[in-house]
Amino acid sequence: MLARLFNSLLLASSLMCAAVAVAHETSSEGSNPDPDSLVKARGIVFDDRNGNQVRDPGEPGIANIRVSNGADIVLTDEQGGYELSVDEDEIIFVIKPRNWATPLDGNNLPQFYYIHKPAGSPANFKFPGVDPTGPLPDSINFPLRRREEPDAFKAIMFGDPQPRNVKEVEYMTHDVIEQIITEEAHGAAFGVTLGDIVFDDLSVMTPLNQAVALIGIPWYNVIGNHDLNLDATSDEQSDETFERIYGPAYYSFDYGPTHFMVLDDVEWHGPENGEKAHYHGGIGPRQMEFIRNDLAMIPEDQLVVLMMHIPVNDVLDRHDLYRLIEQRPAVVSISAHRHYMEHRLIGPEDGWKGPRRHHHIVNITVCGSWWRGHKDERGIPHATMSDGGPNGYSIMEFDGDRYSLQLRAASRSPDYQMNIYAPEVVPKAELPRTVVMANVFNGSGRSNVSMRVGRQGDWNTMERVTIDDPAFLAEKAREQSLENRTWTDLPAAHPTPHMWRGMLPAGIDVGTHLIEVRSQESDGKAVSGRRLFRVE
Repeated sequence: MLARLFNSLLLASSLMCAAVAVAHETSSEGSNPDPDSLVKARGIVFDDRNGNQVRDPGEPGIANIRVSNGADIVLTDEQGGYELSVDEDEIIFVIKPRNWATPLDGNNLPQFYYIHKPAGSPANFKFPGVDPTGPLPDSINFPLRRREEPDAFKAIMFGDPQPRNVKEVEYMTHDVIEQIITEEAHGAAFGVTLGDIVFDDLSVMTPLNQAVALIGIPWYNVIGNHDLNLDATSDEQSDETFERIYGPAYYSFDYGPTHFMVLDDVEWHGPENGEKAHYHGGIGPRQMEFIRNDLAMIPEDQLVVLMMHIPVNDVLDRHDLYRLIEQRPAVVSISAHRHYMEHRLIGPEDGWKGPRRHHHIVNITVCGSWWRGHKDERGIPHATMSDGGPNGYSIMEFDGDRYSLQLRAASRSPDYQMNIYAPEVVPKAELPRTVVMANVFNGSGRSNVSMRVGRQGDWNTMERVTIDDPAFLAEKAREQSLENRTWTDLPAAHPTPHMWRGMLPAGIDVGTHLIEVRSQESDGKAVSGRRLFRVE
C-alpha cells in the first residue's frame, strides 16, 4: 500500500514538472509562430454538473487537466485555471482525461476546443472554413462531466467511408451503419473515422455526419488527403473546412486506461515552382512537438494508440516519430488509406530501433474499393477491396495494456472472416496435388493457420503466401467482360499479405466432404471458415 501511494505521489510530481517543462520547452526551428503575434489565452476547465456547458455558481474548476495550443501543454491549477500563448490562427483544446466526458454536438461530435481565428478562414475557398471569431475572449472555459470509464472497452474503427456524393452516403448507411445499429451488442464506447471521411466534396461531410450520428456514440475524426481544401496554397490552410466541422486536425484524449492520439499525417503542398499541388505523408515540426510534449506526460507503461490516415511507415518524417515511441512497451498505431487490410510489423529494416517490432494496422475500409464493382440487388456496389477482402469496419478491444482487433464485413455475419478456395469437384487420383487457399481477411504474420478435412480430421499447418486473390481476379475479369456497365470497374489487385495455402490429404473417400480452416491469433482468439467439396 505504501509503495502504491509513493508511486502515485511520484507520478503526480513528475506530471507537474513535465507541465512546466513542456510549457517552456524550446521549440524546433520553424515550429513556433512569430513571438510578436502571440497573446495569452486564459480560462477554466470546470465540472459542468448540470450539463449546460456554462460555468454556473457552485461548479468548481478541475485541477491537473491538460490543455494545449497544438504545441505546448499545461496543467490546470487548483482552481482549474490555465494560461497559454496563442497566435492569430490557433486552436486551444482540452485533452480529455479518464472518467470525464466532453460535450457533444447534435451529430455526436466531441466539443473540446476553441478556435481563435480573428480574421477567419480564406474567403475564396470553394468549401467554407471558419467565420471570423473576433477578439480573444477574456476566459475560454472548457466544460467536462463525470463519467465512469472501465478498464475494458471497445471502439469502432472506420477507414475511408469516402463518399463522393449523398448517394454514396446512402450506400454506407444501408451497408454498414444499419448493421451496426442492429448489432447493438458491439457495446463500443466511441467511434473513429481514420481519414478520407469524404471524397474531395467537403459539403458531403454534413449528411455523412448525420448518418454516423445515428450509431449513438461519440465519434472522433482523423483528417485524410481527400478531406482537404484543395484550393489552399499551404498545408496550414488545407484543413480550414475540417476545423470548422471537427476542430483541430491533431489532438489526444484518454478513455479508460488508454491514451489515444489523433494525428494529421497529410502534408499539403500548393502549386509552386511549376509543380502541381500535391500531398505526401508527413507530420511536421509543430505537431511533432505536440506529440513529444504529450508523451512526456503519459506514464511509460500506459497503452498509447496512434490513429492516423496514411500508414506510419509511408510518412516521410516517421523516424522522428519512431524515436518518440519505440522505447515505450505498449504502443500500437492504426491507419487506413490503402483500401486493403494489413498488419505491418515494423522493424530495423525501416529504421525502427525499439526492442520489439511496432504493430501498425492498415484498417479495412468502409467504402472498400471506393464503392466500385457490380451492384447487388439493393443497388449497392459489392466494393471488394483489392486484397480480395470485403468492405466493412473493425472493432478494437482494449483492456489495460492489451488490445485486439475484430474485422466486421459489411452486411455479413460477424463469423464471416475468410474465403476458402477449393475446387467444387476433385478426382480421387488428384487429391494429393489439389491446393486449398484461404484468404484470412484479418490475418497477419502472427497468425497460425491450419486446415482439416472432416470434423475428426487432423489439423495441418498451412503455408503463408503473398499472391493476388484468385476470386478477386476472376470477378474483375468477369465484370469487365460485360457490356453496358453501369458501375465503376474494380481497381488492380493488390498482392494479399493474408493468404494461406495447403494441400488436400490423400485417402479421402468418394463423396461430399467438409474443409475447415482455423486461424489462431497471438492473443488466443481464433476465427474459422468452412467449405464443402466433392470427391469423385
